[in-house]
Amino acid sequence: MTTTHWFYLIAAGLFEIGWPLGLKLSAIPSYKILGPIIAVISMAISGILLWLSLKGISIGTAYAVWTGIGAAGTFIIGVLFFNDPSILLRWIGVSLIILGVIFLKVA
Repeated sequence: MTTTHWFYLIAAGLFEIGWPLGLKLSAIPSYKILGPIIAVISMAISGILLWLSLKGISIGTAYAVWTGIGAAGTFIIGVLFFNDPSILLRWIGVSLIILGVIFLKVA
């Protein structure tokens, strides 16, 4: 396990945020074409980077971190830019996801 594999994994998680963002943007008329393009490109890059990370990180850890970054990041973007509900229980939930990712990295 090297730093490079973790870099790939974190980058994969960040691109994982791009596909639901692209799908959300596609509901806006001016992004009807660009939104799906963003989604497909993000999916492809995220998948390739996840694949690269798996060469040095166990699959269970990598998958949990990848989906955790995607879920937490998408939640935060939804709250900040799309007026998704921002209530305490939702923030506690996303905090637990982030803590789980941290515990997997430390373990």
